[in-house]
Amino acid sequence: MSLFEIVAKGGFMIIPILICSILSIAILVERLLALRKMEINARTFIMKIRGMVFNNRITEAIMLCKKTPGPVAKITKAALEKHERPRIEIKEAVESAGKVEIFNLEKNLGVLGTIAAIAPLLGFLGTVTGMIKAFMRIQSLGGNVDANVLAGGIWEALVTTAAGLAVGIPTIIFYNWLQTKVEKFVFEMEDSSVTIVDMIIEKGER
Repeated sequence: MSLFEIVAKGGFMIIPILICSILSIAILVERLLALRKMEINARTFIMKIRGMVFNNRITEAIMLCKKTPGPVAKITKAALEKHERPRIEIKEAVESAGKVEIFNLEKNLGVLGTIAAIAPLLGFLGTVTGMIKAFMRIQSLGGNVDANVLAGGIWEALVTTAAGLAVGIPTIIFYNWLQTKVEKFVFEMEDSSVTIVDMIIEKGER
């Protein structure tokens, strides 16, 4: 039997599992590309901004933020646009921009986590329904079946479990890996936000 023929034996529950696998791959690729575009050297970027700020080149610093990808640049821009306002307003601008960026960073991760959880369950459900059908067939034959008939029904039912696990295991691995990358971005944002606010306040006090 080919792999396609084996998968086809899994019955109708294979369909939602296949849909889960397609969604999982699509989200993974989208998140990888999105997060890759956001990666910058946060420390180097903040040092450039600091030099511009203390040389009264605020407009140039804002333009650099607009050209630079990533959440650190976004919250820096929000802070610089409020550089003449009180500290509390600068902090509020940074926090507001930070919430938006965290939402963007976590986009679709909830769906990926859900797929990782439900794919194996769909597989188990397919196995249960498959076993029910197998034993219904045995009952319809009055119990006059040999081991081959019983074994055939069981392995066909187990195909969905294997398919569900094949989707769920790599999905949970990639979900945790992406979550770690998001946490790194969030840490950089939190670390940079304190530096940015202090830098602008220090410049205003000079």
